Amino acid sequence: MMAGTGTKTALLEQFARIGRALANPARLELLDLLAQGERSVDDLARAAGMRLSNTSAQLKALQAAGLVHTRKEGVHVYHRLAGDDVEHTVEALKDLARTRLAAAEQAARAYLGDVAALEPIGHAELARRLNEGTAVVIDVRPAAEYAASHIPGALSIPLDELAARLDALPRDTRIVAYCRGPYCAYAPEAARTMRAHGLTAHPLQGGLPQWRRAGLPTENP
Repeated sequence: MMAGTGTKTALLEQFARIGRALANPARLELLDLLAQGERSVDDLARAAGMRLSNTSAQLKALQAAGLVHTRKEGVHVYHRLAGDDVEHTVEALKDLARTRLAAAEQAARAYLGDVAALEPIGHAELARRLNEGTAVVIDVRPAAEYAASHIPGALSIPLDELAARLDALPRDTRIVAYCRGPYCAYAPEAARTMRAHGLTAHPLQGGLPQWRRAGLPTENP
């Protein structure tokens, strides 16, 4: 069988392009945000706390690697993940780092705290409880992310508003908080805050992207 005219090095170089595109904390942050829904450059810059020029440059690098697509609407350009496989790859990268790098595991624990002690609720259990009416689910992400897509019936209570709205939450029903994913600290922090005020609260295992990937419904206004 005759070999092709290309070289193995050329093939590996193309594989390495993906690795280089992901080898940047700012780009990983932007991919996390885009996993919640498509966003404009301005929105992404505000959400990530980055300069607009830097955000634009990082998005161009992700687009060049085929990880991000864009669409234009009037004078606005919106960015989105190129596909679910991008989200899966980024999540696998994080899990691999946490498994293989002791420093990554230590950093995750320092950032997230002891999540296991909060008894996270799985996707199937939350879906069952919502169907039975035995749980209240709150979305503690920023309001713009809730507006883009959320679990049906979820209340939008951004984390920075939670303390002021605790009295409106039920004390006789289990409350489940969710955010961006397994490495988002909003839901664990929300659960701790609610527990400290006598509420029965848990974080959701994973976040909205994982819920969606499990084939469970979302609302997209």
